[in-house]
Amino acid sequence: MDRREFLQVLAIASAGGLALSGRDLSANEADAFYDVPKFGNVSFMHFTDCHAQLLPIYFREPDVNLGVGDAVGRPPHLVGERLLKAFGIAAGSREAHAFTYLDFVEAARKYGKVGGFAHLAALVERLRASRPYALLLDGGDTWQGSGTALWTKGQDMVDACKLLGVNMMSPHWEFTLGADRVKEIIDRDFANSIEFLAQNVKTTDFEDPVFKPYAIREMNGVPVAVIGQAFPYTPIANPRYLVPEWSFGVQDDRMQEMVDQARGEGAQAVVVLSHNGMDVDLKMASRVTGIDSIMGGHTNDAVPQPVLVENAAAKTLVTNAGSNGKFLGLLDLEVKGGKVADFRYRLLPVFANLLPADAAMSAHIERVRAPYKAQLEEGLAVSDGLLYRRGNYNGSFDQLIVDAMMAVKGAQIAFSPGFRWGTSILPGQTITREHVLDQTAITYPHTTVNEMTGEFVKTVLEDVADNLFNPDPYYQQGGDMVRVGGLSYTIDPNAEMGKRISEMRLGGVPIEANKTYKVASWAPVAEGASGEPIWEVVEAYLKDRKTIAPPRLNLPRLIGMRDNPGIAPA
Repeated sequence: MDRREFLQVLAIASAGGLALSGRDLSANEADAFYDVPKFGNVSFMHFTDCHAQLLPIYFREPDVNLGVGDAVGRPPHLVGERLLKAFGIAAGSREAHAFTYLDFVEAARKYGKVGGFAHLAALVERLRASRPYALLLDGGDTWQGSGTALWTKGQDMVDACKLLGVNMMSPHWEFTLGADRVKEIIDRDFANSIEFLAQNVKTTDFEDPVFKPYAIREMNGVPVAVIGQAFPYTPIANPRYLVPEWSFGVQDDRMQEMVDQARGEGAQAVVVLSHNGMDVDLKMASRVTGIDSIMGGHTNDAVPQPVLVENAAAKTLVTNAGSNGKFLGLLDLEVKGGKVADFRYRLLPVFANLLPADAAMSAHIERVRAPYKAQLEEGLAVSDGLLYRRGNYNGSFDQLIVDAMMAVKGAQIAFSPGFRWGTSILPGQTITREHVLDQTAITYPHTTVNEMTGEFVKTVLEDVADNLFNPDPYYQQGGDMVRVGGLSYTIDPNAEMGKRISEMRLGGVPIEANKTYKVASWAPVAEGASGEPIWEVVEAYLKDRKTIAPPRLNLPRLIGMRDNPGIAPA
């Protein structure tokens, strides 16, 4: 066959729909998808809340992300079709799959897994080719969330981030490894490599700064400052005994001081690397002046474009870059005359089948997983339905956890924390030990069973509801509503504190305030708690059943949320 005949055969095959080279086609699609023209003279790449996910995963975005008060109808409180419409994303596209829950199973099978540090590394390298000066920012929640991160005390992720080329990070779940371990990593692993920034962490005795508040770097002759903001409510949301000598908080006043100080040292652009949560960032942007952009995390919200917030002096861009290694934010700034004149922003989904696997990162991942590979990959059961976590009230994997606690512990009611991290499992997939650890791997995993009065059960629900739905973002702690097994209830997110929860029932019978009930829970923040780790409870449940039917979600009855754009239509 000569060249001409060969080309004719190719043309006929192509017209007939034959994929001639999957590698070439995916490369072409990747070139189009990840083609981000260089802009300006200052650039930042940003990922956050990866929760130690080194391998590509499935991750379903929420179908319930309610906003209350001034947050109704504004990012990040948009889901599904309303999010697509707000940001001009085509239905059924790769972007629609990345940013929404819509047709998740079908789209996941079509577009494949997302994230994975080897693929993230390839994307970082691709963008750095045109922006060699760009800073890579890690928004925290990096050293926790997987079996290997738990067993290596975060070392697998520390080494991965150094290999990735991270320049600066801000923390949250990192603190659950304990103060001594955090300081060890900073002093030993991060020295002359990664800046660990947190302007809002002080000693409890003399209020001395614990960490460096900001760092100034030069890009193309332009001095830029990055200020770190740790999760303000760490000692409340997580065990205080792990960081007993450190205090936290939003600390607007000190943030303003740090911005002014960095500007005084010549910074022409100021970026805050925040782990506040997006609603808190939006409020901070309205109160603190001189910040060009807040690149945020904690609430795991994937927001395609920045929100522009006006304050007394100018405007601030607020971004949030999703979770689980699924996205990489890219902020390009044009700085002229000592200030930001223009910007471009993209939140790029990391599709594993569009990006090559970086060889050095792949080797690192294989190396750190090798001692644990058999344990991680052991099959426990097969799921007949989609298992996921995310949504203000429940997820199917959360339901599985509370069902397991009630069955194994013989409890009438079960509580599971409203964590937003945790990978998804498609129907027909085998649930492995690694999947269970993706949902449960924390340093205080104890399960407990306690007698609680009906009045105390209501107090627990009211307290968590206020953390989620207080109209003042500075009283919110991020996360979602505690997941509840066995107990049904009604919630009015717009009601006053202490008056949101009503109609609590157990087996259709109203809960009595003075009656005691057997309640199982896990992740106690009090020191001295004991009990088998939650992953052992879930594992026993899975092995006993072998096949898991789609869990029936125990969802509360909602009041006043019918037209809220943060909830999927019924």
